[in-house]
Amino acid sequence: MATNAKPRWLADLARLTPIRAQFVLAGNIRDSVLTPVGDTTTLAPLLRALWVELAAAGYRLLLVWDPVDGVRPYPNDPAVVELATRLFDLKLVDGAMATSLENLVVLMRKVAAQREARCALVVDFASRIPRSPDRLDAAEHRFFVAAERLSLTANPIVEKGADIGAANGKARFNPIVWLVNRAQDLPGWLTLDSTRVSVLGIGLPSYEVRAEAARLLAPLFPAHDVTDASANAKFVQTFAQLTEGLPLVALADIAQLADRQGIALADVDDAVRSFKVGASENPWKQDYLRARIGDALPFIENRVRGQRAAVVKTVDILMRSVMGLTGAQARASGNRPRGVLFFAGPTGVGKTELAKTLTELVFGDERAYIRFDMSEFAEEHSGARLLGAPPGYIGYDAGGELTNAVRDKPFSVVLFDEIEKAHPRILDKFLQILEDGRLTDGRGETAYFSEAILVFTSNLGIYVEDEHGARVQNAAPGDPPEVVEQRVRGAIADYFKYRLSRPEILNRIGDNIVVFGFITPEVAHQIFDGMLRNIAVRVRAEHKLALRFADGVLDELRERCCADLSNGGRGIGNALESAFVNPLSRALFVLPLAGRDEVTVTRIVEDAQRIVTVTLA
Repeated sequence: MATNAKPRWLADLARLTPIRAQFVLAGNIRDSVLTPVGDTTTLAPLLRALWVELAAAGYRLLLVWDPVDGVRPYPNDPAVVELATRLFDLKLVDGAMATSLENLVVLMRKVAAQREARCALVVDFASRIPRSPDRLDAAEHRFFVAAERLSLTANPIVEKGADIGAANGKARFNPIVWLVNRAQDLPGWLTLDSTRVSVLGIGLPSYEVRAEAARLLAPLFPAHDVTDASANAKFVQTFAQLTEGLPLVALADIAQLADRQGIALADVDDAVRSFKVGASENPWKQDYLRARIGDALPFIENRVRGQRAAVVKTVDILMRSVMGLTGAQARASGNRPRGVLFFAGPTGVGKTELAKTLTELVFGDERAYIRFDMSEFAEEHSGARLLGAPPGYIGYDAGGELTNAVRDKPFSVVLFDEIEKAHPRILDKFLQILEDGRLTDGRGETAYFSEAILVFTSNLGIYVEDEHGARVQNAAPGDPPEVVEQRVRGAIADYFKYRLSRPEILNRIGDNIVVFGFITPEVAHQIFDGMLRNIAVRVRAEHKLALRFADGVLDELRERCCADLSNGGRGIGNALESAFVNPLSRALFVLPLAGRDEVTVTRIVEDAQRIVTVTLA
C-alpha cells in the first residue's frame, strides 16, 4: 500500500507508541480500512488494519475486550491464542473470557507491564461503558480513574531477549486503545488531564481513498472487463465522486448490491442511487418521461398562462435534469439535486401552479410534490422542526419534517414557498443541500436530495424599501418584461448579498432564477374563462345542470373580475368568487331544481351595500 494511502490516524498511532500509553480512536471506527496483505491491498476491518500496523512494529498479539463477550486474543491464530492464554491466565470459553470492569483494570495493568511479548489491549465499544460520561456511578468512576492513573504510571518497555536492531528492540508502550464513536463518550478528564493519552480522529475517506477502494471493488460489478482501461478509469472516477460523504463499508455494500441486482459497471450511478434512496428503478431514465417532457410546452402553457419565457426556461432545466447534465461543468456534480428552480415575480402569476404542473408532468400526480410554507419558519428555533432538533434536545429522535419527507419520497418536487420569509439561519442549511445534495438530521440519518427537483418561490423585487424604510413598488403592471426581469433579479441579488450577507446562497442557485411577468389583460381573460369553465363543470357534477349566460352578462362579469390585476390570477379567482360564485350559490339554494337540466344567468347586480345578486332563469 502506498505511503499516502495509509490513514493518518494509523500512521500517528504507530509513530506515537514510544511516547503515548493510551490512544482514543474516535469517529468512523466501524469502517473498512485499506490494508496491505502480501503484495496486494484489501479492504479490512479497523481491527485488522490496526493489527497489521502494530505487527510491523514488533507487537506479537492483541487482546480485545468488549462489554458483551469480555476478552479474547487477536488474531485468532493457535500460536497467538496459546501465548495470550499463558501470559494472562485466560480461561477461554468459545474463544473469549467474560471480564468485569474491576478485572479489566487488572488486565490493563498486566498488559502495560508485559515484557515477555509486546502486546496491546483494545477496549471495543468503549462508548457503551459509562451510562453517562458526565454522571459516572461509583464503579465506572473507579474504573476510569484507574485507567487515568495507569496512563501516567506505565512505562515503555523493551521485549525480553529482543535484538536491539530489530523492530521489537526499541522501547515502546504496550498501549491501551479505546474505540469510541465520539471522544466525548469518555469522561473529559481522562483525555484532558493526562499527556500520555492521545485522541486520534478517524474521519470519512477522502476522494483518493474512495478511488482506490473503487478499483478494488470493480470486479464485483457485472460486465467488468479488466482489459478496458478507459471504462475502468471512468468507473473509478464516477464511483468515487458519487460516494462523497460515505464510508468505505458503504462502497462495499453498493458493489454487493450491484452484483445481486445485475447493475453493470457502466451504470454505477444507478447502484449508488439505489443504495442511497432505496429504489431499484430510476424514474429519470424512463422513456415515458422523455416523451412527456418532449410535449411539455403546450401541457404547461395550458395551465400557466402568459408566462412563455418562464415556461421555456423551466422546461430547459427539466430536460437538463432528465439528461443527467445538472452541474456537468463541475468536477463532482453527481450528488447535487436533479434540478433547482427559483421562481420569482408578482403574486398570483403561476409560480406555485408551475411547481404543481412540473410534479404532474414528471410523477403523474400534482399532489405528489412536497411543499413547505417558509413563512412558518421565520424564527430561528423553527429550524428544529424543519431539519430536526440537535442531539440531546427534546424531539431530536423524531427527525425533521424536510429530511423525513425526502427520505420517504426521494423522487419528488420539493417546493419552498416564499423562501425570503425563512430565518437566515435556516437558509444556511440550503447551502449544503444545493452543493452536496444531502442533509443529516438530529438522529444522524442522512436524507439525499440528488433525485429531487428543488423549487423556491419568492416575491422579492416587486416591492422594495426606499431610503426611509417605506415599502414602495419596484415593478408594476405595464412595465416591459425585460425591465421587470432586470429589477427583480437586481432586488434578489441585493437581498442575498447585502441584506443577508449570504451571496454564497445566490451563487449556488446560479442562473436558475426564472422571473415571471405581470398578468396582461389578454391573459387575464384567458384565466377568467378557464376558471368559469371549472365552475360550470362543478355545477354540472353537483346538480346535473348546464350553466348558461344571457347576452352581455358574461362580458360584464369578465370585465369586473379582470379590472384589478395587481394580485394576478389569484386576485381574479377571488373576485370571481365574490362577484359570482357566492351569489350563484345563494340563487341555486332557493331555486327549485327538480326537472331542470340547465340554468341561465340573466343578470348580475350589485346594490348600494355592495351585495351582489345573481338572477337565474
